[in-house]
Amino acid sequence: MPHPVKTYLNKGDTYQFCTCSKSADGVLCDGSHKGTEFIPKEFIATRDSEFLLCLCKNSTCTPFCDGAHAKREQLNLDFLLD
Repeated sequence: MPHPVKTYLNKGDTYQFCTCSKSADGVLCDGSHKGTEFIPKEFIATRDSEFLLCLCKNSTCTPFCDGAHAKREQLNLDFLLD
């Protein structure tokens, strides 16, 4: 289960969020996606602060973590009722 990465961002700076998971830190693009269909997601930091950036790529508010990595998959156990 990939956990979010705590990253310090500077207000007003533009960042490229990695969507391919091939970059060195897994969250900020380093160009490792070249040759794939993935395109990094550009975003601008709204304040000087540490942020939890999504590593699992399942967050609904990428690049920021929403806890999706910790949500358990619902299992269908109906077969136990037979």
